[in-house]
Amino acid sequence: MIGTQTEREDKVSLELTEETLQSMEVGIVFRDYNGRISSMDFHKTSSYLVTASDDESIRLYDVANATCLKTINSKKYGVDLVCFTSHPTTVIYSSKNGWDESLRLLSLNDNKYLRYFKGHHDRVVSLSLCSRKDCFVSGSLDRTVLLWDQRAEKCQGLLHVQGRPATAYDDQGLVFAIAFGGYIRMFDSRMYEKGPFEIFSVGGDVSDAHVVKFSSDGRLMLLTTMNGHIHVLDSFRGTLLSTYNVKPVSTNSTLEASFSPEGMFVLSGSGDGRVHAWSVRSGKEVTSWMTYETEPHVIKWAPGSLTFATGSSELSFWIPDLSKLSAYVGRK
Repeated sequence: MIGTQTEREDKVSLELTEETLQSMEVGIVFRDYNGRISSMDFHKTSSYLVTASDDESIRLYDVANATCLKTINSKKYGVDLVCFTSHPTTVIYSSKNGWDESLRLLSLNDNKYLRYFKGHHDRVVSLSLCSRKDCFVSGSLDRTVLLWDQRAEKCQGLLHVQGRPATAYDDQGLVFAIAFGGYIRMFDSRMYEKGPFEIFSVGGDVSDAHVVKFSSDGRLMLLTTMNGHIHVLDSFRGTLLSTYNVKPVSTNSTLEASFSPEGMFVLSGSGDGRVHAWSVRSGKEVTSWMTYETEPHVIKWAPGSLTFATGSSELSFWIPDLSKLSAYVGRK
């Protein structure tokens, strides 16, 4: 288990401050992967985490008990990106075999495919599900963005782009974003065919867009790019609030970043394997952690929790070290 029950209760009452963030360290590691972790996702309302790996496995973890509940192999199709649906044991994932770019709705309970979503003709590089509705959006190297309903095999909408697209739904499902070519285009999900209602610039950074995300309250967005920039914007005004720089990533890697639950901090991987954290308010780096990895980590913060996970050749869960916090030093 990650800490004792008392420690976990303490952590729930702890606030996420710069000091808390600086105290964080690896609490538990799963080293049984035979390939790089390419994607992971926390379920919004349960304690589950799902990972996808280049060893063609999909793994389901119970974070509260630090256990791997299930490993499912996708030998035929491979697996690249994976996301939870609203159901904690149902996921959508993209393949990595070079010949079938369908997305798949998979029940982890009984390892059954519930639906195939066919429409892309090249590798899917972005996948975002709306947690409030049964819709999702995917972006591909075939320069299309497709809009889907989980209940239908055919896409509900198609948008052409001029580059590698990064896509994201906001938490309400009212708006989605598509980033490429130095701009983030904002679409009303009910009237997307009219084109973007806003176009935000990210300061002339035209390198490939990797990941675009909304903060949980929808007020902020982040965009990572191949040349090692993490841009943070006001999602209503489009104002570029800050840009953080890390070592650029190689052409076959993805630079991922994640907001903390309240959107106060941004965590990111890096091309040299370091993990960095910045304060959104000050724009300054709060801390960074050296790892022995040389590839950028996949990184996700657990919703409403003082835990984040990093994935590379192994899966690590990070938690605060109470002995380093002034409020807890000397407490019995």
